[in-house]
Amino acid sequence: MLENNDNSLGENTKEEAQNQIEQTTQTEAAVNEIENVVAENSEKEETQEIPMLDYGTMELDKLVSELQSLLKNNPVQLIKKNADAIKNAFNLKFGKLLSEKKEEFLSQGGNSIDFQFSSPIKTEYNKLLKDYKEKRDRYYKQLDDQLKNNLEKRNTLIEELKNLIENAEPKTMYNDFQKIQEQWKSIGPVPRTRYNDTWKTYHHHVERFYDLLHLNQDFRELDFKHNLEEKLKLIQRAEALHEMEDVNAAFKELQELHRLWKEEVGPVSREFREDVWTKFSNATKKLHDKRHDYYRDLKSKHQDIINEKLEVVEQISNYDFSKNKTHKDWQNSIKEIEALRKKYFDVGKLPYNKSEAVWQKLKEATKRFNTAKNTFYKQEKSSQTDNLKKKMELVELAESLKDSDDWDATTNTMKRIQSDWKKIGHVPRKFSDEIWNRFKTACNHYFDRLNAHRDGVSQEQEAVVVAKKKFIEDFKANDSLTIDDVKETILKWRELGALPRNARHLDGKFNKEVDAKLTKLNLGREEIEMMKFRNVVDNLFAQEDYRKLDNEQFFIRKKITETVREMQQLENNLSFISNATEDNPLVQNVRKGIQEFKEQLDIWQLKLDYLKKLDY
Repeated sequence: MLENNDNSLGENTKEEAQNQIEQTTQTEAAVNEIENVVAENSEKEETQEIPMLDYGTMELDKLVSELQSLLKNNPVQLIKKNADAIKNAFNLKFGKLLSEKKEEFLSQGGNSIDFQFSSPIKTEYNKLLKDYKEKRDRYYKQLDDQLKNNLEKRNTLIEELKNLIENAEPKTMYNDFQKIQEQWKSIGPVPRTRYNDTWKTYHHHVERFYDLLHLNQDFRELDFKHNLEEKLKLIQRAEALHEMEDVNAAFKELQELHRLWKEEVGPVSREFREDVWTKFSNATKKLHDKRHDYYRDLKSKHQDIINEKLEVVEQISNYDFSKNKTHKDWQNSIKEIEALRKKYFDVGKLPYNKSEAVWQKLKEATKRFNTAKNTFYKQEKSSQTDNLKKKMELVELAESLKDSDDWDATTNTMKRIQSDWKKIGHVPRKFSDEIWNRFKTACNHYFDRLNAHRDGVSQEQEAVVVAKKKFIEDFKANDSLTIDDVKETILKWRELGALPRNARHLDGKFNKEVDAKLTKLNLGREEIEMMKFRNVVDNLFAQEDYRKLDNEQFFIRKKITETVREMQQLENNLSFISNATEDNPLVQNVRKGIQEFKEQLDIWQLKLDYLKKLDY
């Protein structure tokens, strides 16, 4: 039993020793990692962040302007991120422009090998980019030379320190040492690959100096005491970093503490050296492990974001646009694709090394949609060009007939070309207003002349005016009319003949009398409204006043839109009081309003349907 216990004790001791070795190795690895970061940062100057603009939304000329401003107003070493972002945005936009120009060149029968495209904005951009690269290379060459020069200065000081230790005079050695320390601190950064080795060599000889500094015990003890106090403060600060929520900020602060440990604070007495270094290393290891756990969790979250983004990419890849036939169809699809793209970006951000692969998949997915969309609009552009040609022919025909005196033949032709115009589809937007104004001006000019001509035939129509005036008076005096009587009266009014333009106010007076008679009859609102409407519209149609008919149709469409909007607003208001009971006066009032708008909408729609049936 004793033997077994001894063996167990021995195994425990070995296991503890092994754990101690592993712990020490892990601590050294953590310290080495932070010291490598400190070394890397040692040759960097303090930088000021330049705001990162949304370069992806800027046009080519704006990107060039931003690059020019960066070069003019900032040190070249500070603009790398912004310059790279501008370069990526410019290359993407110019590449798309180049592709469009080449496609246009090929569609016109050009040969791919002969394609050339030059742009003043590209020339200016290339000049600025060359200027940036030259300034950047010149800066880093000067920086490299300076780093090497600083390294030589530090190596020279190390040699001076070694010589001081070997040959110093007791009375002056401490003052000489302090001068070396001041010079060491004043020298700038060295190449990061030599930073740690240079510091370790220097620190080794500083400790040698203090170990040999026995001639003036007061100076040495005072320095040791001060350095111990400072290093204990650094240890406290390092240990407190573990409580910070912002791991990256804590890690950055730890880098600064290691720099201060190396650069600013000297050695302590031999009896404390290992102890303070162990405490500082353990604090470093603790934060290192916390940061490692943080990035491990972040990596897991990144994978969740990647998975969500890939789901959106798959939705875009499987998006069905095969039934899109019209501009409206494609505009709806574009909105839906943009909503999916927004969903992709709203999922969250990823570091570049993780986002690039997913981003490429998104580009491939949207490329399929964009290719089909571009094909449609190229065909649509071709179709609109054909429509423009057809409408221009109608414009030229209308302009050639606008002064014609062959009233019957020309009127029939003008009506036909107006009808043909409506059947032709859209034209390119930049020509739409111009050709419409020309066409409308020509048509209006002719029909104004036609109406003036008809107004001039006054002898034949004077009798019509007299007859219709008397007809209105007789109609007004008769108070015992039925609905059939009113309908018959309207027919007789039309049979009397058309009024000249200067007497058409009589139509208005007659219509008012009709309205008054209908109001007295026991008829529904819809029937009365439609009888009034048909009476007015039929008169306009009989007079061939197509402009007023068009205006009437425009007015009715506008009223339909307004009525639908008002009804929707009331329905929306109703949703906010959904908890109220149906007998609530507010609910009843809103429902009554909705019903009134529905009844109005039905009447407006009937009027529009009646107008659309007229062949004019």
